[in-house]
Amino acid sequence: MRLINQIPSRPSAIMLATIPFFLLLIAYVVGSEIRLAANPQDKLLPALNTIGSTAQRLFFEPDRRSNEILLWKDTFASLIRLSMGVGISALISLILGMVIGLLPIARSSLSSFVSILSMVPPLALLPILFIIFGLGELSKVVLIIIGITPFMTRDLSQRVLDIPTEQLIKAQTIGASSLVIALRVALPQILPRLIANVRLSLGSAWLFLIAAEAVASNVGLGYRIFLVRRYLAMDVILTYVIWITVLAFAVDWVLKTISRKAFPWMEAGL
Repeated sequence: MRLINQIPSRPSAIMLATIPFFLLLIAYVVGSEIRLAANPQDKLLPALNTIGSTAQRLFFEPDRRSNEILLWKDTFASLIRLSMGVGISALISLILGMVIGLLPIARSSLSSFVSILSMVPPLALLPILFIIFGLGELSKVVLIIIGITPFMTRDLSQRVLDIPTEQLIKAQTIGASSLVIALRVALPQILPRLIANVRLSLGSAWLFLIAAEAVASNVGLGYRIFLVRRYLAMDVILTYVIWITVLAFAVDWVLKTISRKAFPWMEAGL
């Protein structure tokens, strides 16, 4: 049997999925043991038990100065910024994507602009955003919006263009207006794609958020990471990095579940 036809069973798939993580863990443990054996005070690769004790302290012990658990405070602040940025981006992308995909006039006017805008490095605009919007929450949210909206818009507009012309002609034949066609024909077909776009854009959204928080913020996951780096507190940094990864995975899983429940026909076609 050819390799391309060999489909692993569910238990085998789970085992294969754990192998890369297991190998990465082994590599880290070996590297940590080597460095700590050479220098017990080394901070670059702390032992797993050190990371575990640090994580327990960060998750459950309040800060002595503020009497707050800083990790949860940082998490709440970052998730609020992330959800606002991604949510607004999704809404803008949905509207622009449908307008560009359905209306030739809008496509001629906006398509090239969105394409060029998607090529601008968002992080290069960060100083400009701080000058225009200040150092508060708005500039961080705007960076996420600028960073992921153009790509989502381009993909959604192309998805609208891929709708069979026969569907649009049939809708017009029975007297449907442009608005009805947009809401009853195009919208149901691009909503699953919108969720998929959000899932694909989450990595970039986290990147822009962490960068903005690192430059100008007094709370947030990115702020805390860059605050403790000056002390080489790798146990704290790694705990925060693992926590961010867990949060990103959880959000992705929720979106995937929503897509599977709301659009089972889309999942069946994949």
